[in-house]
Amino acid sequence: MREIVTIQVGGFANFIGSHFWNFQDELLGLAGDPNGDPIFKNQHLDMDVLYRTGETLQGIATYTPRLVSVNFQGSLGSMSSHGTLYDHNPPVPSHVVTWPGNVSTHLSEPHKKNLFLQSLYEEEQENLAPMDGINSGKNDRESEIQDKDIVESLENGVQFWTDFSKVHYHPQSLYELNGLWMDAQDFNNYGIGMDVFSEGLRGEEMNERLRFFVEECDHIQGIQFVVDDSGGFSSVAADFLENIADEYTNTPILLYTVRGPESYMNRRSRRQTMACELHDAISFSRLSSFCKLIVPIGLPLLGRSKVSSYLCLEDEKPYHCSAVYAAALHSITLPFRMETLGPATDSCYVSGAVDVYGLIQMLAGQARQNIVATLDAAMPAPSLTGKQVEQSLLGSLHPFTPEIAEDVEDLQEVESLTIHGAFGSGGYRASVSEVEDTVHAAYENATTKPLFSHLSVAHCPLPIPLPFPSIFGNLVGQHGELLGSPVMGGRPSRGSLDVHSIPMAARLRSTSAILPFLENRLGNLRRFGIARGASGTELLRSWGFAKDELEDTAERLSKMIMTLDPHSQSSSDSD
Repeated sequence: MREIVTIQVGGFANFIGSHFWNFQDELLGLAGDPNGDPIFKNQHLDMDVLYRTGETLQGIATYTPRLVSVNFQGSLGSMSSHGTLYDHNPPVPSHVVTWPGNVSTHLSEPHKKNLFLQSLYEEEQENLAPMDGINSGKNDRESEIQDKDIVESLENGVQFWTDFSKVHYHPQSLYELNGLWMDAQDFNNYGIGMDVFSEGLRGEEMNERLRFFVEECDHIQGIQFVVDDSGGFSSVAADFLENIADEYTNTPILLYTVRGPESYMNRRSRRQTMACELHDAISFSRLSSFCKLIVPIGLPLLGRSKVSSYLCLEDEKPYHCSAVYAAALHSITLPFRMETLGPATDSCYVSGAVDVYGLIQMLAGQARQNIVATLDAAMPAPSLTGKQVEQSLLGSLHPFTPEIAEDVEDLQEVESLTIHGAFGSGGYRASVSEVEDTVHAAYENATTKPLFSHLSVAHCPLPIPLPFPSIFGNLVGQHGELLGSPVMGGRPSRGSLDVHSIPMAARLRSTSAILPFLENRLGNLRRFGIARGASGTELLRSWGFAKDELEDTAERLSKMIMTLDPHSQSSSDSD
């Protein structure tokens, strides 16, 4: 087995993670559902790559994500940090008095379970033989009215990522930063999180939780790390990553830096804009120094972007935006867990399996050694039929990475493309070979093509769990097919009761299109932090950065630019 350990740090990262694990849980449930869609019966995905087996003290078997989640204290809503599978007895208060003054206890009211979490609890209580860690979705027609109430309550009432999580977690998975009670809007820059990891026992406790999952792996293939890099969690993650890089030297780290549209809305004044741009430069440079491949994700206006052509989402709702990014992460990580059972099996259900190390070598280990990749996706992916199908398939992929150049011709571009659940002729799911032939034909007819393209294909589409938000437009059919005309009499947005699965396409690229992203960070660092009389010098000093450290940071960003464009002026400019 080739296990993966997942780490999620920060608010938006955990929102994405909650949707991601809901997808996995839904796949597990549908695979075991005798009345489920047959397409989910033969997934040929090895879920043991992401999950671990265990047992409660009562001898009940468990199957939980191999995950470490880090967030503020009090960020779990109604969920206990010990999860729900294992009994936990809270520590008894000590009667040893070491403080002579008055002592007062402040208790906050526990958060109540919302309608969705109440329904999960009731379902588990009624189930005499629960299969821990697995909850299939929306198959009982008698519960349709209740499901409508659940969907409506989630649309209007999600506050925490746990509010829509249908997954059981191991007690070692959920880590709250003890003593850090803070509003995310105040925890909004690299400097404010600088000492969080090292204070008290936090760093060691986080390392211990990771060690628990890593040491039980037979042959770990890598760590996928998702961090909300819009604020102080960026520096928390950087310190955590530095420890990981020291302790697990030979374990590749695939890093996704994510942020929601709301993080771009805090740049009202000139000083706030400067602080955000300095944060972006420092954060990206430091995080990228501790991984083998980094993928920046998060558009300022996701709801108005090209990728949302068939979606109807609200940018101000993390519950909405995180679902879209989670779908893309699910798709590009499918090759890590595809079963390889022989040529015949590959041709029927999956093809193009690759592990974390193989993907990193493919994208970052080639001649120019570029460690920054972009993410593109099509949600839902178009069918493989119709006029100019080749152009429509490739043209449907739009960026999730901000600040990149469009229509760039890069003769050294390398990519990894994943397509799953695609429709072929007659409205049927396309076979693996049909998808492969279509993609190959698309590149044969394309005016520009990458130097190398790795294709992974799966027959199984993306399942839509009950707690998925109502973000599909009325041109998306029940199985994710794109309709010629809007659904009659329907709502403008459709959710899990209307759309049960969708085809997806997602792509990671090593491309010079990322140059504006890098050049902006280098330019802002020089302008606000390094140039003589720079307005951000005092701010950076308060974050703990001396001038020589800033020059080292600029040098690192400059080398990234030179890797992609040896003749770049911005990489050699000095103030």
